[in-house]
Amino acid sequence: VLDTAAMLVAHRALAVIRADLAATEEAVARLAGRYRDTPVAGRTLALHAVPTTFGLKAAGWLRLVRDADARLARVREHGLPVSLGGAAGTLAGYVEYARLDGPDPGVDAGVFADRLTEAYARETGLVAPVLPWHTLRTPIADLASALAFTAGALGKIAVDVQGMARTEVAEVREPGGPGHGRSSAMPHKRNPVLSTLVRCAALQVPALAAALTQSLVSEDERSAGAWHAEWLLSRECLRLVGGAAHTCAALVRGLEADPRRMRENLDLTGGLVTSERIAAVLAPHVGKAAAKRLLDEAATTAVRTGRDLAGVLADMKEVSEHLSAARLAELCDPARYTGAAPQLVDRALRP
Repeated sequence: VLDTAAMLVAHRALAVIRADLAATEEAVARLAGRYRDTPVAGRTLALHAVPTTFGLKAAGWLRLVRDADARLARVREHGLPVSLGGAAGTLAGYVEYARLDGPDPGVDAGVFADRLTEAYARETGLVAPVLPWHTLRTPIADLASALAFTAGALGKIAVDVQGMARTEVAEVREPGGPGHGRSSAMPHKRNPVLSTLVRCAALQVPALAAALTQSLVSEDERSAGAWHAEWLLSRECLRLVGGAAHTCAALVRGLEADPRRMRENLDLTGGLVTSERIAAVLAPHVGKAAAKRLLDEAATTAVRTGRDLAGVLADMKEVSEHLSAARLAELCDPARYTGAAPQLVDRALRP
């Protein structure tokens, strides 16, 4: 009874979670399309790397949300079975009562077991299992895994928003409103409360899910402890992911992007984010090793003097022999070095 009830709760909760994931997916897809070509600094190990587009970042969020929804859909449609096995998973009691109460005392145990389990599954709207699963906890492990992935997928969106919303970055803002995110002590602050809630859940669910997966190690035909340990953990996983999905939908629906600020941040390094490109263009003229050496020298000089990379390169004879100042200025424009980012967004937006 408790296992079937747990599956019914999960079945109903996943429907709610998936509805919020659909709302999140729709909002993120709009962001990806709207900012398909909007350049923004790509960051690796916390530092500017090469330019990307905000649309591609949002397209990555979209991919994660779709992956999460696909996992939840599989679990909800195929992985939540009724639990019916009797005291030790043999259905002996059911079979015996069927023989005593039914018109046919010679009832076939296997046929009866199948009919009984299938009727129970139809009545509850759940799946009929191949075997009773008192200590075969695959349904719990699968549910935990899907919920952990979903929490992580939403957490990725949240942590990106938090980083881009920093005062000194200011590339995005959470949706506002009267009193929304206002600091109790500092009137100037509007805290990223929605992404904080989502990230908080994302940091808890994987740990809870790992504990649920441990219940696979259940002894005998009915566990003394492992089974009971699942109840609170599964409830918390569903609660946290449900809250995170609902909150994330509100976050991305009202997220405010600032393309002007994105461009200002891209320009902070004076074109250094395009050094990879210059090295690639210069390599056919001077060789790959020499091109790397020249760009290393130019980057060091640019950082030390505060000059733009294009200007430093134009003053280097080994570079200016092959690339004009105008060409260097063009190559050092971050907006012209986003690669296939727009086309990747188009790919992600396809159904």
